[in-house]
Amino acid sequence: MFGLLVEIYRKSALVALFSLLCAGAFAADDVTFGKGHLSIRTNDGRHVSFSVELAIDDSQRMRGLMHRKSMPVDHGMLFDFGESRLVTMWMKNTVLPLDMLFIDEAGMTRQVRENAVPFSEDLISSGGEVRYVLELNAGTARRLGIGVGSRVDLAQLKKATD
Repeated sequence: MFGLLVEIYRKSALVALFSLLCAGAFAADDVTFGKGHLSIRTNDGRHVSFSVELAIDDSQRMRGLMHRKSMPVDHGMLFDFGESRLVTMWMKNTVLPLDMLFIDEAGMTRQVRENAVPFSEDLISSGGEVRYVLELNAGTARRLGIGVGSRVDLAQLKKATD
């Protein structure tokens, strides 16, 4: 009898644990992102536009583009840290190779990290105070001529993050 009770308890505990794990997996997928558009004036004067998902709160910034298998060519994710500060990013659980643009409060691109390595846990630093990070598909910055000094349309940027 005691052995039967132990077996029932063990199975109940396994079912409860499995249920909690499943609930946690679904909760991670519940992170939703706002959407917006932004334009960047490249160093040669061209304007390029992107549809962006907005990572504004902690849960959105922690999730980012993790586990995504694809992203359209003219899309990206904009991280808004709410104020200027030193920012570090990483590629943990990120399948896509990415370019990262570190953008200051005035909309100036201060640093570009091209071809960040998928799944890497190495920290990628902004190298100075920035407010925003724009993640694009790897190779986009070079292909479109986006570099240090390229300007993001700040009015459009603020509208997207408000």
